[in-house]
Amino acid sequence: MMDKAELRRWMWDLLEREGVVRFPGAQGRIPNFDGAEEAARRLASLPVWRAARAIKCNPDSPQKPVRLRALREGKVVYMAVPRLRDARPFIELDPARLQRKLGDDGSTELAEVLGRASTIRGAFRYGRSVRLEEMLPIDLVVAGSVGVTRDGARLGKGGGYSDLEFALARQTGLIGETIPVVTTVHALQVIKGPIPMTRHDVALDYIATPQEVIATGQRYGQPAGIYWDELPPEKLAVIPVLRQQCQAKETK
Repeated sequence: MMDKAELRRWMWDLLEREGVVRFPGAQGRIPNFDGAEEAARRLASLPVWRAARAIKCNPDSPQKPVRLRALREGKVVYMAVPRLRDARPFIELDPARLQRKLGDDGSTELAEVLGRASTIRGAFRYGRSVRLEEMLPIDLVVAGSVGVTRDGARLGKGGGYSDLEFALARQTGLIGETIPVVTTVHALQVIKGPIPMTRHDVALDYIATPQEVIATGQRYGQPAGIYWDELPPEKLAVIPVLRQQCQAKETK
């Protein structure tokens, strides 16, 4: 069985060899794949999507159609600040707030703004940085994936930040125990071989490809919060919100 690093290299090479990757490429990234818009459309057919008022979504290019669809449907979108480096660790994109800023006659402008806001750069321009206590409860988590399995195992790009964002939101009560987690991927990213999973890895409830939606029935469970004994000291040193949470834990 390949370890996670080997699986990532294999997947990045496969996607590039098959010619299904868009700019900016696959290596070292959540791959931007052909058919991302159709995968987002299929994702939006799910009841868990339709019921969600606020979603947490990764900032990577292949999920831009997901973020744009969410904003167009009036959902509040939260994107993490890269590497959680700010004391306000999330960017909030609220279409209603943007509409109020534009005024009643700004519908055409709003469509343009939402398109820009769904990009990484645009999110910082049009969104607002928020503290954890300023956020709405999150109803749905959209994760970026390098590889997935039909039973809900997920392989990220290796930094561990997506899992940490989930754990932080779980720790602070922003997401509940049964929150659905979804992803969009190319069909080639759905692999048969096992993906090693640990207790801090986020698993998937639904996988949307351009061809289908997979209900995984995942058996892995989700992180219950931050596992402090597994947290690398270097992350605690550079992530302000983690230090705050650690201090709060120690004073209880």
